Amino acid sequence: MASELLIGVLPASGVPMPPGSGTPMQTMHGLMWMPSAPPTVARLFAFHLQPVPILPALAVLLVAAYLFAVAVMHRRGDRWPLTRTVWWMAGIATLLLMTATGFDGYGMELFSIHMLQHMVVNMLTPILLVLGAPVTLLLRALPAAHGRRRNVRAVVLVVLHSRVAQFVTHPVVTLGLFLLSLYGLYFTPLFDYLMSTMWGHNLMLLHFLAIGALYFWGVIGVDPSPRNSGRGLRQLSKPVLRVIELAVTVPFHAFFGVVVMMSAALIVHYYAAPIPGWGISPLSDQQVGGGIAWGFTEFPTLIVLGVLFGQWQKADTRNTRNTDRKAVRDGDAELNEYNARLAALAAHDGRPSGSGRS
Repeated sequence: MASELLIGVLPASGVPMPPGSGTPMQTMHGLMWMPSAPPTVARLFAFHLQPVPILPALAVLLVAAYLFAVAVMHRRGDRWPLTRTVWWMAGIATLLLMTATGFDGYGMELFSIHMLQHMVVNMLTPILLVLGAPVTLLLRALPAAHGRRRNVRAVVLVVLHSRVAQFVTHPVVTLGLFLLSLYGLYFTPLFDYLMSTMWGHNLMLLHFLAIGALYFWGVIGVDPSPRNSGRGLRQLSKPVLRVIELAVTVPFHAFFGVVVMMSAALIVHYYAAPIPGWGISPLSDQQVGGGIAWGFTEFPTLIVLGVLFGQWQKADTRNTRNTDRKAVRDGDAELNEYNARLAALAAHDGRPSGSGRS
């Protein structure tokens, strides 16, 4: 593996020009490992940490915190659904796959691999993490406040009910931030600027993860959210609002992918120079990246639709059960009243024409 990967500090001075091209090319400076051999399936999936493994360290921290909270609940005698833990671990696994393997290094050299990183970290990982219901777990694991003294749980609730949280989780805001991750990043010089340093690269991945989690937190709605109370769009029924949010993003993602695929020029300069010996054209690689952006959206969308359908089924079953229980308690008074009203109307319609009017 050591012969296939290079670790180096690239110079910060100057913006080189790829041979035979007038397009400026950005370079990465900072301590990073960069692949020297062309990509293969084995090399992409091979375990390899960056010299400063920021995202993998965050993933390990998230696993430890989640399992600790579950352990606290079990010691108290409370149950936590195993399926939620499985969802959380699956989300962490996808994050590690994109940041603790060859995908991270090759994402620094090939736009197509970077786009796959973006799609997974921004769309798949957040869905799985949100299905783990971390906010619910946190609130249940933390001890309740006694008296007027505030504890950590009380502070978390204050934050969740704050005006800032309501604004940030508003559907219009989350949609704007989610789409800005595409158009505001790749069609401006911001992408080249962030990719020019190790810290910028990791900040970009953290941004993808955070914005995706914020967006899908509201769409899937497993955890309590500040948007559950409010005005405007939030007055719509939750299923309708969630489907609208999901439906709005799909054409924007598809349009972005088509634009990237059909572009006759490179949209970012960082990947402008072909890597010697790899035989991969930057423009062709960009077209592959656009295809990934266009096609990948369907997979997370199907997952979310499946989750929403399951939630609606459970809600319908719960409503039916509650109606049946109410009927048992009050002797089906509502149905009896409805039948009596129908009988009165039928009796009124059956009167002779000369019997008078009511």
